Amino acid sequence: MRRRNVSWLLGMLVSVAAVGIASAQSAPSSSDDTLPPIRDLAPLVVSGIQPGPGLWKVRKGDHTLWVLGTVSPLPRSMEWESREVELVLSNSQELIEPPGVHIDADLGFFGKLALAPKAFGARKNPDGQTLQDVVPPDMYARWLVLKGKYMGSDRGVETYRPILAAMELYEEAIEDVGLKQGGVVWPVVEKIAKRHKVPRTETTVKVMIEDPKVALKELRSARLEDLDCFAKTLQRLESDLGTMRERANAWAVGDLASLKALPYTDQNEACLHAAAQSDVLRKRTSDIEAQVATRWLGAAEAALTKNTNTFAVLPMRELLRPDGFVARLKAKGYAVEEPQPPGAQDVPAAATQTP
Repeated sequence: MRRRNVSWLLGMLVSVAAVGIASAQSAPSSSDDTLPPIRDLAPLVVSGIQPGPGLWKVRKGDHTLWVLGTVSPLPRSMEWESREVELVLSNSQELIEPPGVHIDADLGFFGKLALAPKAFGARKNPDGQTLQDVVPPDMYARWLVLKGKYMGSDRGVETYRPILAAMELYEEAIEDVGLKQGGVVWPVVEKIAKRHKVPRTETTVKVMIEDPKVALKELRSARLEDLDCFAKTLQRLESDLGTMRERANAWAVGDLASLKALPYTDQNEACLHAAAQSDVLRKRTSDIEAQVATRWLGAAEAALTKNTNTFAVLPMRELLRPDGFVARLKAKGYAVEEPQPPGAQDVPAAATQTP
């Protein structure tokens, strides 16, 4: 079994928050406690070089923000290559990086090494409890079924906090069905920007932990409100893996209509809440989600004022949500255009006009 090497638990917890912030969307609730059985799924049909979706356009006069929407996970065997992205980005004056959160401590290599044993201990439930001790019996029974299917007889994960056990299970499951969490889109965008020397604007919110030793000590004894994250992860793996694959395939071939039509359940909002609302982090930062939105939207509006062409990458849900980042720009008076279906238009001529 693949295992992450974790030496800084706070960073790991906030990595969950970063994913949730960038793509948070409420999962539909269900009053039916009977969940669909786990299904074996057919192999992915998408592989090789794929174009991905078209670009969204946010306009202010003759200034355009071109936005690539991404989904995760994507087919592991897919190679993404977009002629439209290459042309637009190469003729842009700025690349706005995806939103996110990064938490760090000024420790240096040896300081982090010294704290590694404490950080590893903080992964575990307080007082030596196991998952069976801290989650309801019916939920634990569902966990055992999924764990046996995707993780085998791993005993170490039984000591993990629910949020971290859920993360491990999710990554193992999507890998088993031919998907991968990242590493498909952004490396290509980054390479194009570097080749054409396009200036990059970072929108990640950085939080420095001034008292890492104290924070870790608090975290080791703290209980997280992470059962909702755990439950929604189980539900997604029980009922949504097939849809995840359909969504990944739709993104790969640029089928926006299918992306809009496919139902979406997401555990990330619950996991975000568990991480960001923990006492350990809440005492050391404030309203991370609002900070991320402010940072990205500020960068987008500044770019639309000064650049003829700007390129940005956002989670697809921020493009489709009625209260997402692009909807907020539209509410401020910016013109927003969705991409046309594949083949409906040639590569945009506007993007070739450099000032």
